[in-house]
Amino acid sequence: MPTVDRRGFLIGSAGVAALAALAACGRNGGSDGAGDGGGGTPRRGGTLRVGALGKPGATQQDPHQNLSNDSDFLIMSLVYDALTVPTKDKNVAPRLAKSWEQSADGRTWTFTVADGARFHDGSPVTAEDVVWSLQRIAGDKTIAFKVPVPADQVKVVDGSRFSLTSPQPNSQIPLLVRLVTFVMKKGTAPSDWQGSGPFRMETYSAGRARLVRNDSWHGGAPYLDAIEVIPFASAEAMSNAIQSGGIDLASAVGAVAGRTAETNGELAVIRRANDSVMPIIMRTASGPFADPKVREAMRLIADRRQLVQSVLSGYGAVGNDVLGTGDPFYDRSLPQRTRNIDRAKQLLAEAKFDTGRSYDFFTIDEATGQVDSAKLFAKQAADAGVTIEVTVQDSTTFYDNTWGKADLYNMTWGTNDSVVFFADKVLKKDAKNNETGWNDAAFEQAYTDLLAARDEAAQRTASTAMQRAEYDRSGYLVWGVVDGVDVATTRVRGLPTAPGFGRMQLEKVWLSS
Repeated sequence: MPTVDRRGFLIGSAGVAALAALAACGRNGGSDGAGDGGGGTPRRGGTLRVGALGKPGATQQDPHQNLSNDSDFLIMSLVYDALTVPTKDKNVAPRLAKSWEQSADGRTWTFTVADGARFHDGSPVTAEDVVWSLQRIAGDKTIAFKVPVPADQVKVVDGSRFSLTSPQPNSQIPLLVRLVTFVMKKGTAPSDWQGSGPFRMETYSAGRARLVRNDSWHGGAPYLDAIEVIPFASAEAMSNAIQSGGIDLASAVGAVAGRTAETNGELAVIRRANDSVMPIIMRTASGPFADPKVREAMRLIADRRQLVQSVLSGYGAVGNDVLGTGDPFYDRSLPQRTRNIDRAKQLLAEAKFDTGRSYDFFTIDEATGQVDSAKLFAKQAADAGVTIEVTVQDSTTFYDNTWGKADLYNMTWGTNDSVVFFADKVLKKDAKNNETGWNDAAFEQAYTDLLAARDEAAQRTASTAMQRAEYDRSGYLVWGVVDGVDVATTRVRGLPTAPGFGRMQLEKVWLSS
C-alpha cells in the first residue's frame, strides 16, 4: 500500500475522513433551517442517529492512524479535540489550541491550550499531553506527514504552552495542523477513548458507537444528549435508511440521494460548496503527458459543464485547474477555461502527440461520480481524436501501482479550501505525495515566498503566483468542484455547512420538538 492512504492524507486539510463542499454564489446552503443555526431557539436533549460511510473491514480505533472510514473520522472528531479546525468563515479557527504566535524568525509557533480543557476522566489537558500525541504521530513514518515539523521539534514550553519549530520560516503551521492533530491523554491506549472532545464514548462495537454529551467540554456543553454513529457500506444503503426513518442524518451521502430527498417534504438537503475535488491527474515528469502542450490540450478537451451536470447531477461548480478553490486567496481573475477542440487538436499536433494509439485512464470506485467522470472524459477526448481506455481498479492495485506512478488517472480529495495545503502535500517538488512528478521553479519560489511572508498582502501575492503556475503548467485538470451533500430530517437543526470535514463538528446541532 502507499505511504499515505488518500483519505488519511486529506484529513489534514479540512477539515476532514468522506468525500463531499460550499456552493457557488447563489446556490442554497441548505433547506428548512437545517444548516448552521437553522430556525428557532436551540433546545437541549435527544439522540441524533448519524449515518456515515464505513466499511467493516477498515474500522480503526486509533485517532492517529489513517482513517479510511468516514464513520471512524466522525467518531474521532467528536471524542477528541484537534488543535485547530476549519469553520464556515475561517480556514483556521481555535479548537484545543486557543491561540498561537509566531517567533521573530518565522520558524517557531507557540500554541496555548484552551482554558478549562479536560479529558473525559476529569484530568486537565496539558502541553505534555499535546506533545506526546504529536510525537506519537510524527514518530510513525506512515502518518508522520500529519505533523508539519520533525518530531524532535515539538516541545513543551510550560504547563499550557507547546511549540513547533520548522527548518525554514513557515507562516502556515496553524493551517497545516488542522483536524489531524487529535490529542490523546499521555500514556493511554486508543481503546481507553480518553479524549477531550464534546462527546465521550459510552459504547463501541465493530465501528458503531454511542457517544454521550461532555458537559465539561471547554467549548460549552453540546445541545444533544447523545449521538449514535452508524456505519453504512454504501451511499445507497445510507440513503435508504434516511428515507425510511432509520437515521436522522445521512452524512456526505452524495448527489443521487440529495436529488431523491428533494421530493420528500420531511427531509432537508444541506449543500456544502468547495467540499471536495475530483481532478484528472497527468504525469508531468515523463510519459505522453510530459509536454505542457499536451496537458493544455487535455484541459481544452474537457466539457466542464457537461461533467458537472452529468457526473455531479449539478451538485457542484465548474473548476479552473487550480486545487483549493475555497481558499480566501483563490484567484478568480484567472481566465475560465472552456472547451476548444480545434485549439486542442492544434496543440496535440505541435507536440507530435500520437493519436494512433490508445491511452490508459485508471480510476477507482471510491467516490460517487469518480468512475463516471473518467468515462465521460474519455468520450469527450474522442472528439479531439484521442482514444482513452478507462480501467477501474480495486483499491490495492490502484494505490500500489497507479497512484503517483501512472500517466493518467483520477482521484477524489475530501477537501478543497486551501491552496497551501495542496502545495505542501502534492504540488511542491519534494512533497511525499507529488502525484504528477511536477517540478516548477516559479511555483517553488512562490511557495517559499508565501511561507516566509508575515503579512496578508504578501501572502496573497505569493499565492496568486503559485496558482498561475499551477493553472499554466501543472499536471492537474480540475474540471469541477464537488458540493458536499448531507440529508437530514427536518427536526435536525444547526448542522455545519463548512466544506470538507468541517461538517463533522456537530456540537451545535440540536433537535426541534
